[in-house]
Amino acid sequence: MSTKAGRNLPAAIITGAVLLVPAVLGIFFFELLLILVWTVLLCMGVWEVARALEQRVTPAGHRLRLPKIPLFLGAITMPTAAYFGGVEALTLALMATALAILVAAALWKVPDPGRSIPASVFVACWVPFMMSFAVLLLNLDQGDWRLVVVVLLVVSNDTFGYIFGVFFGRHPMAPKVSPKKSWEGFGGSLLGASGVGVLASWLIFDEPLYVGVLLAIAVVIASTAGDFSESMIKRELGIKDMSRLLPGHGGVMDRLDSLVFAMPTAFFVVVALSGDAGGVPLGL
Repeated sequence: MSTKAGRNLPAAIITGAVLLVPAVLGIFFFELLLILVWTVLLCMGVWEVARALEQRVTPAGHRLRLPKIPLFLGAITMPTAAYFGGVEALTLALMATALAILVAAALWKVPDPGRSIPASVFVACWVPFMMSFAVLLLNLDQGDWRLVVVVLLVVSNDTFGYIFGVFFGRHPMAPKVSPKKSWEGFGGSLLGASGVGVLASWLIFDEPLYVGVLLAIAVVIASTAGDFSESMIKRELGIKDMSRLLPGHGGVMDRLDSLVFAMPTAFFVVVALSGDAGGVPLGL
């Protein structure tokens, strides 16, 4: 059974449940299980973005060829480094991944390295590096709830944005990139997410209510930027979904695009407002 949006609803529900159960267990009971699930999703995301980019033909007449082994290794090491070593270890893992990409490109003599190498580094930054800030959130005080609240803020951004957009949407934000996103929907996202942020600050973290509002505003802006970023990439590549890896959902990045900028943004906002860096100095 498919919806009007072309999605297989039963498959989407089953896939969501399969991902949700280990995620909830990992957040609250077995953090290493969450890291494992996250690592698998990042490897899937790396594969589908690299595969999508390799469909493009360069001006020299070659298809891009991205060294995938260093990208997979980066997707494994970055969240692990973030969990055990914090921001500095995550940054070191990104640098090591970039170096491995350079070495692999040289050893395998990839065609058009001037385009292949930057594209590979982009994938490493966009998927495993940015997404690993979710693990850094987990290391903060009450990190399990911090991560849950950020995910709820992203969901609120999508939900309230959709509702307000359907009923009140009149002015598109970026019609050439994402025609269905309106300024009215964006306002609804800000309003709904701010409500969730206030409730979280009041009921969970016992902190000033403005903290929840500021976090919500930052997450909504970052989530919207993430949506637009993936939309621009897919439009440039001429594809609708990044892949069909998740039945009923499309690709991994089609579901996680809002989190790409939301996770690092939320981490730094929480750290700036609370001074908690998970026991690891930021070097600032």
